[in-house]
Amino acid sequence: MQHMDTVTNEVSTRELRAQLSDVLGRAMYAGERIGVTRNGKLAAVVISVADLEALEAFEMAHDVAAYREAKAADDGTRVTLDELRGELAS
Repeated sequence: MQHMDTVTNEVSTRELRAQLSDVLGRAMYAGERIGVTRNGKLAAVVISVADLEALEAFEMAHDVAAYREAKAADDGTRVTLDELRGELAS
């Protein structure tokens, strides 16, 4: 079975159907990250809204850092579409 270090518990899709309220409560109030398995393999993870917001903030910070790095490395050189086509054709 696949396993992620941040997943605190796992349930099968069948168990999820039977325990949905409990699983949601554990994610919402206890901050658990509950893996949902299908055919013995991790298929999804139930997380709290706070965890999702933290993940989105991390992704945004990563995107901003990558943009700044690309902008700093930009040497100002530009090519036309015809020049690019010519390079790709050769």
